[in-house]
Amino acid sequence: MKITETKLKGCFILKPKIHVDERGLFFESYHKTILDQAIGKSINFIQDNISVSKKRVLRGLHYQTGVHSQAKLVQVLKGEVLDVIVDLRKESITFGQHFTLKLSSENKKSIFIPKGMAHGFLAMTDDVIFSYKCDSHYCKDAERGIKYNDPDLKIDWETKGMDLIISPKDLQLPLWKDLHL
Repeated sequence: MKITETKLKGCFILKPKIHVDERGLFFESYHKTILDQAIGKSINFIQDNISVSKKRVLRGLHYQTGVHSQAKLVQVLKGEVLDVIVDLRKESITFGQHFTLKLSSENKKSIFIPKGMAHGFLAMTDDVIFSYKCDSHYCKDAERGIKYNDPDLKIDWETKGMDLIISPKDLQLPLWKDLHL
């Protein structure tokens, strides 16, 4: 497995070694020891989540606060997404910056997202199956978000000519300038 840090400090792309033969293929999508060594600390994932999305569904940008903040390991099991991460850590040298990457069942990449980052994705194909491990349980009272099209963040969601499907809740998320981080 090849693990490389993104431009966001502490956020890593995992690219597995894929073994192919006449039967199909095999790869390790997660190996605790290898990930812990790469990121320099031990992560204890305690919850796995799956979401299924139609093409054009945009989810995010979401995060949790305080003791409920979550580190995540995300990957796509079917289809393709544009994955977006925003650094919310005031002490970070990449505070306020974002990173995008296409994750797909074809490229088999995953992303480790440390605590203190907002996350979202856009389904680029039909029937996307998105998987993510979390190191803290979901807590409704700690749930927060940032509006996906925030003018200060200037995220290119690659949506030109696309009618997005966004939950009413996500459409009501605050702008970056209105966050109390």
